[in-house]
Amino acid sequence: MILTGSEIKKYVENGDIVIDPFHEDQLNPNSYNYRMGETLTFKEDDGQYKTIKIPEEGFILYPNRVYLGHTWETLGSRKCAMSLIGRSSTGRLGLFLQVSADLGHTGSVHKWTLELVAAKPFKIYPKMITGQISFWLNDGDASLYEGGYSAYSRPQISKMEKDIDTDGQ
Repeated sequence: MILTGSEIKKYVENGDIVIDPFHEDQLNPNSYNYRMGETLTFKEDDGQYKTIKIPEEGFILYPNRVYLGHTWETLGSRKCAMSLIGRSSTGRLGLFLQVSADLGHTGSVHKWTLELVAAKPFKIYPKMITGQISFWLNDGDASLYEGGYSAYSRPQISKMEKDIDTDGQ
């Protein structure tokens, strides 16, 4: 069962959901709008990764490249599973988020790595509202997730990259 905005607020107030910092005006009927963090990682044309601090005046994302950002907020729950998704308003402008990995396991609480893909040039800014997170109650016994990328609060490149030939050779 998905939590409504008023339930998300109650869960934040009683400590069962972490949203830090929390702003009530970012609540939606079934989600919370999260903001873009200040760090962005991407692979340059020479195959090397570059990490930058997104300037206050913004940074343009270009097509044919995957960018890894992170949420400004620390988000998570030891009671609920989460879905991190894009917003229709940014999607309609050509910015796609969490193209493949939108599930946040119960127990994960951190700043989430965001997968960003631009269909056309798109300017992002630190702390801009970028996507939304929804919270889902578990049915059955929930075990807390403590592996994978849950220990990180900055953009993390894929741990599988060395095993996959991304150049098609």
